Formats: sequence, C-alpha cells, structure tokens
Amino acid sequence: MPRLIKPRAIERGACIGIAAPGGPVDPEKLAGGEALLQAAGFETLRRDDLLARQGYLAGDDARRAAELMELVANPRVDAIFCARGGYGCDRILEALDAAAVRAARKPLVGYSDVTALLLWQRRCAGLVGFHGPMLENGAALAPEALESLVAALSGSAPIPTRLTGVGRAGTVADGRLVGGNLMLVASSLGTRWEVDTRGAILLIEEVGERPYRIDRMLQQLRSAGKLAALVGVGVGDLSGCVDERYPLPSAEDVIEEIVRPLGVPLVTGLPMGHVPANRTWPVGARATIDAKRGEIRILEHGVQRAQ
Repeated sequence: MPRLIKPRAIERGACIGIAAPGGPVDPEKLAGGEALLQAAGFETLRRDDLLARQGYLAGDDARRAAELMELVANPRVDAIFCARGGYGCDRILEALDAAAVRAARKPLVGYSDVTALLLWQRRCAGLVGFHGPMLENGAALAPEALESLVAALSGSAPIPTRLTGVGRAGTVADGRLVGGNLMLVASSLGTRWEVDTRGAILLIEEVGERPYRIDRMLQQLRSAGKLAALVGVGVGDLSGCVDERYPLPSAEDVIEEIVRPLGVPLVTGLPMGHVPANRTWPVGARATIDAKRGEIRILEHGVQRAQ
C-alpha cells in the first residue's frame, strides 16, 4: 500500500469538476447542487454527457471511467465532487490510473456508493479522500454541512474538529478514519482495495438495510478479521434501516451487540450519511473516538495547504 499523502487544499474561486461515476443523475438535483457551489464562490465544470443513462448507470463503464480520469488530468480542475452515488463505482475501479490520481492530488468528495472510490484511492493511490456531500443533496443540504465541506477542503477547519453523537460502549482510542457505506466496505473484501482497519476507527453509515442485513455484513467483516484489527467504531445515519416484521433489535442495537465484546469505543448518531447534516470526514486522517463524551475529534486536516 502506498505511503499516505494528502490532496492539495482549495480556496473559494476554485474549479470543481463534477463526475457521475455511479448511478444516473437527476438534472434538477444536479442544477441545485451546482447553484449551491456557485453561490459559495466556486466554479463548476462537467462533461456534456454527464446526464447519460444506461439502465441503472450514468452511461457505460468506459464513459464514467474516462470522465473521472479527465477531471484528474485537467489542470483547470482543483477538486472532484461526485454528482451522486447509486450503483456502479466499483465497476470502473480497474480502469482508473492510481499513479495519475496520486500525482494530481485533488480532493475527491462523495459518500454512499462513492465509498468504493474512496477505498480504492486509499489503498491503490495512497491519497486521503473525503466522505461528504454530493451534488444531488442540492438545496436539501444543511448550511452547516456546506460549511463543513468548504472548511475541510480549504484546511480552515478548527483542529481538533469535534463531531458529536451518542457513546454506547468503550472509552477512548486514537486511529485513522476509514470506511463509509457499510455495504461497500463489506463488498471490498477480497479486492485490491479491501478496507484496511488495522489500528483504525471504522466509520459506517447505511440506508434502507434491515437490521439482519447489517448483522450479516458486520459478521462478514468479523470473520475476515477486520473488526479485531480496529480501535473504534463510529456510526452515522442509518436511514430506513428498520424491519416491520422484526422491529427489534434495532440497527443500532445490532451494531452494539457485535462491537461491545471487542472492547473498543462505539459512538452512534454521528452526522454522516444520507441526511441533510452530512458532514465531511477526511478518510485517512487521524482522529480520537471518545465514547464517554460521545464524539469523534478529527486531529488533522485532510488537505495540504501551500507553504
């Protein structure tokens, strides 16, 4: 695995390249997201065929991979934001150029299915990425989430940055942030971009998965030795993760049952995932998880500012 480096910080006025590496993009949501970025002082750039559709994909694999690598190579583009997640990011990973991504050092932002891209970037390119809002959030994005995004990418966020939730088990631990969407984290097992949890704080969020399916994914990670290697677990939003037939245990209860025997800190209810308050998390940055306070403190910027 390459030595971890940070992307270059950006400033207001920077050019944001927009990619659709997964599912097809809603033009109204895209327009809302672009307007939000432009109102915040950024320029946006995207390919004319970003709205392409091929079933449940934003065009074929070749189009989506080429789009992403063009944004990486374009000297005018300072950072890359994903328009949405959906499904499809893992289909293009083998076509990406890790050396070019590392050399360009551009912040990549997204969540949900974009977790696959963030895992690939960490393991194959050795570059910090950002689990954060996408353009599909548009006008629904909470002001504090946009502020968090701009602060994270400019390197102006106060350090440490405190993000609060509910402490459920364990005490305090330090480690690097890894993870994202639980389904994509579990699906990475056996690939070149398999999640590395050694000494890490595992962040997870999910949407629409019933508690028994969350149980199954965590059991898969446990059997692969990934849970024994981590130092803490932070849980974001679990939107729609309920089962009318089996209302108990809840998704949070399932996670606690599996994590508590590990003896590591567990904090749930963090502002991460499919919610308007989705904050920006630098994947690869050092952090402290404190179950007593019910918070994660990010200890370093995820970008490198010019000297």
